[in-house]
Amino acid sequence: MDSETYDVIVSGGGPTGMMLAAELRLHGVEVLVLERDAEPTTAVRALGLQPRTIEIMDQRGLLERFLEHGTQYPGGVGSFAGIAGPRPVVLDSAHAYLLGIPQPLTDRLLAEHAAELGAEIRRGAELAGFEQDDDGVTVELADGSRLRSRWLVGADGGRSLVRKRLGIGFPGEAATTEWLLGEVEATASADEIASVGEEVRKTHRGFGIGPTGDGLYRAVVPAATVAEDRAVPPMLEEFRAQLRAYAGTDFGIHSPRALSRFTDATRLAERYRAGRVFLAGDAAHVHPPLGGQGLNLGVQDAFNLGWKLAAAVAGWAPSDLLDTYFSERHPVADGVLTITRAQSVLISPEPGPQAVRRLMGELMAFDVVSRLLAERVSGIGIRYDLGDGPELLGRRLRDLPLAQGGRLYEHLRTGRGLLLDQTGALSVGGWAERVDRLADVSDELDAPGVLLRPDGYVAWIGDDQDELDERLGAWFGEAPAGDA
Repeated sequence: MDSETYDVIVSGGGPTGMMLAAELRLHGVEVLVLERDAEPTTAVRALGLQPRTIEIMDQRGLLERFLEHGTQYPGGVGSFAGIAGPRPVVLDSAHAYLLGIPQPLTDRLLAEHAAELGAEIRRGAELAGFEQDDDGVTVELADGSRLRSRWLVGADGGRSLVRKRLGIGFPGEAATTEWLLGEVEATASADEIASVGEEVRKTHRGFGIGPTGDGLYRAVVPAATVAEDRAVPPMLEEFRAQLRAYAGTDFGIHSPRALSRFTDATRLAERYRAGRVFLAGDAAHVHPPLGGQGLNLGVQDAFNLGWKLAAAVAGWAPSDLLDTYFSERHPVADGVLTITRAQSVLISPEPGPQAVRRLMGELMAFDVVSRLLAERVSGIGIRYDLGDGPELLGRRLRDLPLAQGGRLYEHLRTGRGLLLDQTGALSVGGWAERVDRLADVSDELDAPGVLLRPDGYVAWIGDDQDELDERLGAWFGEAPAGDA
């Protein structure tokens, strides 16, 4: 293959782009990641992983790397707008905890994973434009060089050039509130910072300051106005002024490692695909970071799209498979926007939102309410519409201990489909090149047989071989000639 021709080019080397590149490489796809920044960012835009994303890392054998660098917070599951529930929510997951890990570490681990699998990563390479035809996409870089690929994915953030060039609508609400975010050193004592921060948060939920390790503090404070260009970071003095306005002190902050802005702008792309070009992550949806969902939503986009796009590259994708990326992920993003909009209102210090906040606190005493919110925020409650069937159809299957030893997720590392056959009589037939069969049982699964897609979602449940063959064809294409 020509060194300047690829199966897929991914514009954007953040967690979404790197996760997608890794998923494509699991299937031997020639992939190039273009990242505008010459060096990885040190800005901490996200603080951790939600349970569903943690499960994804386990399914690909990455979890130990993340656990080594992160901190588990079981009590953090189920938090909604910072309202403390009366008791912890117990999720149906082997990983019912938040994993605190700063985004630069997540970025690094996913980039290493993609590189280990053979993805080509070019830093300091900015996409400037592209043109597509029936056979592929011609990509032009800022330095004037041109590349060719069969598919292009824009994972290039909320101000996505790819989305703008496609002319895809991005409806929603413009920013009305802005926050300043910084990683800084401080001369004030740890006790003073903790006590003052706790007092301010009684009336200003959009304020926060706390240690991140290495002598640094992460501070968040409402800005005075919404900046015309959010890409321009705040000056240190602007940060100090806002801290003094809300806390009465600037804590002696100095030597910032990173300063940035974020807003409550909330938008959702009308389409995730135009011809041979896709959108993923923040290029497809932006929202306030409340609840810690943005990074997780993007990684899960990549996990959904990766195997489907790889199937198209390999030539066996069913005719409607790529369309399911939008039909499945767009409603999920819409739900996340609903959750973050609600939390944005509930952190307002105004009397009306605070009254609703108190009412929400009372409602969260009911298990059904707290569980619903926890499943929505954590990603555990996602159910794709795969038609009528048992409640488990369209949901991800939790990790299960197996009678013959080991765990279910250990059998999902290759990124292939998996038939968990508890009858011992089912077969994947001619689809053995794309779907593995595991003849084992688990006391925790009340189903004779379950077909899992490569992303771990249940595509079929039952014991009828003819029904299974129909579902195998629907998700994994026609069986190779001579194998059916």
